[in-house]
Amino acid sequence: MDPEIRPTTITRNATSIYKPLAMLAGMQLDVFTPLANGPMSAVALAKAIDVRPEKLRPLLYALVHAELLTVENDNFVNTAEADAFLVRGRPAYMGGAHELYSEMWQAALVAGKTIRTGTPQARHDYASMPAADLAGLFRGLHPGALATGRFLAKEFRLERFEHLMDVGGGSGGAAIAACQACANLRATVVELPNTATIARSFIDDANLASRVKIMACDVIREVPKDACDAAVMRNVVQVLAPDEARRALKHVGTAMRENGELFIVGSVLDDNRLQPDTALGLNLVYLGMYENGQSYTEAEHRAWLAEAGFS
Repeated sequence: MDPEIRPTTITRNATSIYKPLAMLAGMQLDVFTPLANGPMSAVALAKAIDVRPEKLRPLLYALVHAELLTVENDNFVNTAEADAFLVRGRPAYMGGAHELYSEMWQAALVAGKTIRTGTPQARHDYASMPAADLAGLFRGLHPGALATGRFLAKEFRLERFEHLMDVGGGSGGAAIAACQACANLRATVVELPNTATIARSFIDDANLASRVKIMACDVIREVPKDACDAAVMRNVVQVLAPDEARRALKHVGTAMRENGELFIVGSVLDDNRLQPDTALGLNLVYLGMYENGQSYTEAEHRAWLAEAGFS
């Protein structure tokens, strides 16, 4: 072996996982919410969340290293980002996403076994998943779905439309946030029959039952019955096999009025399959969770959209 070669990249990859794991533990324990009122010692914070301080202190310093807390004289404070997104009750709260991250990372951890066996080792089958598991998954996805709805409403002026279809909408977060931002917009959350009702509680909590309805429909096999002039497919295409994606896009297109617009939100690879980093990494998750899903390339998306009649 060349004595000048060092395992620098291997070591960096092996140790870079600890910051995300510290964040996950902090979210699971909800350490950020008590800190919303100002600095706290490890002892005081441990008392607030009912854990032992000698167990909590190493995590708090790891969270400082992960740039989510700062510390002075053993008193800890949220960073501005943690305070905005990880304090329970904040408008943009993301702390509940720990359930989703746990499932995603578990799926990535078994990617090697999945490839060896040819079978997803952390399979997600939405059609047969127990209701409690689905609810936990959708709770994790909900903050991101809300963020998607807010982003689309602002950047693409969703107030131009009358009816938005949130295809595979899960919690209905994208539809909820879009309707909150656009006073005259109404929406339909389209989901599989066994998951469609889960969105109801999220919609009711947002007081939008009169404007956001739920439709049980498998878009791989059937055309949604309501006509719409805009549709969003968030984290849908990449959980499907190519032929399923083609059919789903065709069925959504059939349900859209002339000159309607479709927004595909999710991991899309550059055509060289090396960028962006998130889409590349998520393929390890999709391998573990889905029989055929993956991050598809931009060229693949464009070809399927053209087949479905989009321009």
